[in-house]
Amino acid sequence: QVQLVESGGGLVQAGGSLRLSCAASGRTFGSLNMGWFRQAPGKEREFVAVISRTGGTIYYADSVKGRFTISRSNAKNTVYLQMNSLKPEDTAVYYCASNSGWPPGQSAASFDSWGQGTQVTVSS
Repeated sequence: QVQLVESGGGLVQAGGSLRLSCAASGRTFGSLNMGWFRQAPGKEREFVAVISRTGGTIYYADSVKGRFTISRSNAKNTVYLQMNSLKPEDTAVYYCASNSGWPPGQSAASFDSWGQGTQVTVSS
């Protein structure tokens, strides 16, 4: 079982930046694909980005492409989400998730371990 703990959320003005972190434990981090999802009030959880176990494959949702960057440090058992040029519509609870299959997947159903989430609020 993988334990995932997100951090780094907060309140930021539109146009600002935040960096989310997700620390993993309980399983060899280098064997896991890592994803970020988000869920706004009244909406379904949606895919944001995913990075494969080696970092060689990365996908982004169209809505964040060019503004968000996912990265990982296998030495620190941590995945990051750098969020720039934030917009009010990026406001959501952001979740870190993991799986070990291939391809890494972009649907919530393909991920089997989840963190508790961290709130990101972007004010206009």
